[in-house]
Amino acid sequence: MVAILKSRNRFVALVRVIVLAAIGWWGLQASSLLAKSLPPNASAWPNTDFARTSINLDEILSGGPPKDGILSIDEPVFVSTEEAAEWVDPQEPVIGVVEGEDARAYPLQILIYHEIVNDTVGGKPMAVTFCPLCNTSIVFDRRVNGQLLDFGTTGLLRKSDLVMYDRQTESWWQQFTGTAIVGEMNGTELVQIPSTIVAFKDFSERYPDGKVLSRKTGHFRPYGRNPYRGYDKIGNIPFLLQDPADDRLPAMERVIGVSKDGAHRLYLFSAFRKQPVINDLFKGIPVVVFSKEGTLSALDSGRIKDSRTVPSAAAFNRILNGKALSFEMRDGRIVDRETNTQWNLFGEAVEGRFKGRRLTPIQGGVHFAFAWLAFRPETEIYQGP
Repeated sequence: MVAILKSRNRFVALVRVIVLAAIGWWGLQASSLLAKSLPPNASAWPNTDFARTSINLDEILSGGPPKDGILSIDEPVFVSTEEAAEWVDPQEPVIGVVEGEDARAYPLQILIYHEIVNDTVGGKPMAVTFCPLCNTSIVFDRRVNGQLLDFGTTGLLRKSDLVMYDRQTESWWQQFTGTAIVGEMNGTELVQIPSTIVAFKDFSERYPDGKVLSRKTGHFRPYGRNPYRGYDKIGNIPFLLQDPADDRLPAMERVIGVSKDGAHRLYLFSAFRKQPVINDLFKGIPVVVFSKEGTLSALDSGRIKDSRTVPSAAAFNRILNGKALSFEMRDGRIVDRETNTQWNLFGEAVEGRFKGRRLTPIQGGVHFAFAWLAFRPETEIYQGP
């Protein structure tokens, strides 16, 4: 009987060892899989819930800088257009944002080094963002479900596009879509606010009392110089784009896109020289795209003021007073054929019957073709009238 008990105890001990070894092995495998699924620098994000994500975390790559290695501007200082004219070239690109009577310009020579400005325009909290790698400038409302967020840079990229984070929940947000992709806010989408990339001269002439983001950011940067020299050259390869760029267009072709109910259409900047004003119909919406030559590229020469010029462009709904207008470029002026009213790049009537009226902007924006098509591959490309 004693021999039987000893044998039984040895068997139980052996089984226990095997079970513990199996648990340990599976634990190691699980830890290994978890480590593989975490994005770069995950240890810097103890408050981010990586279990809540709508993407494959393997798509996120380190862009080089660490968390907040590219510092956002959280206490922006503004100067008058007259003061800014001392250091901003008339043709230099700025992000123009207008909310009520409050008009502000954010020079790309500053945004190229900070990528995010947390600001309040016309009483509305906004995040003004610019991703140089995608040539993507988008402005968002910083309020989400009654909570005020402010944003910083993660130092990470997805599809070559800036991944932002909010400091309140440390959720990660895709700049291109304005959607939270990791963390507590996962799946939440920010509201986009209309903005326009224009030459500083166009902004200051239209809004002489407007405010311009100052170089007094609290940080020393070589504002006016382009650290991405030659990046926007046609034929270049996007930085850290894992998947092949959509071959329908050159990766660095500048485009303006419009979106409606999940459908998208692109208009090529290269077409504007022949067709500077485009009247179109998209998903039942009469669309007009205004363009104007003469804005410096922020991503060409080592000094922005020495860069080549590219068009500025903006898209609007053509309906005014319940009727669709049709537009054309006439003697260098944008006019509607119905009343000969003159319009500007902000969609505003500046002379004529409709003076003081404004067209409704259409959601979309100006980007490099590869970026738009990477996030919206089902997009149609405008082929002409």
